[in-house]
Amino acid sequence: MVSRSESAAATRRALLDAAAGLLEEGGPEAVTLRKVGAKAGVSRGAPYGHFADKETLLSAVATEGWERLSDEITALNGTPPERLRGALAALVTIGRRHPHRYRLMYATPAGEEPGTMIQASCRTQEAFLAIVSELVPEADLHRYGALLFMGVSGIIAAELSGHFATGTWRTSADELVETLAALVPAG
Repeated sequence: MVSRSESAAATRRALLDAAAGLLEEGGPEAVTLRKVGAKAGVSRGAPYGHFADKETLLSAVATEGWERLSDEITALNGTPPERLRGALAALVTIGRRHPHRYRLMYATPAGEEPGTMIQASCRTQEAFLAIVSELVPEADLHRYGALLFMGVSGIIAAELSGHFATGTWRTSADELVETLAALVPAG
């Protein structure tokens, strides 16, 4: 027999999965609590029992994006330079595979509990900094970490916006990410 808390957790999971699916299909505009509930196969009121509004639901989807990214970065193996390139590749991959979620992850947190998304993003940043700390002196850690992390964010945002397709820059997002990684001393 399924307990009440297990049932609530399963409903929440179904709602998050449905919201993520709708987000992938049509962006934030495609996500409504009514559509999420229908796609999850739950009652009309069920989404409101778990999320106060659409913004809170989308924030939860973005939070999960940060949590997954953090887990992926933490699980990387290899030398510090290999792990750094793997972490940068993970940032690029989420932007390319899940552009709407990526934009939400980097947007100002909204909804009832913005602190949850901020905590998840900080966890990801700390995992990233742990790798960078193996490559640069402590005095340079945050400068290099921010340059790499935010640099890749800007590069992917530019790619998603079509800026590399114009031909003006005569380079690619991948080449720029590799250039950023090459700026870091080899330890």
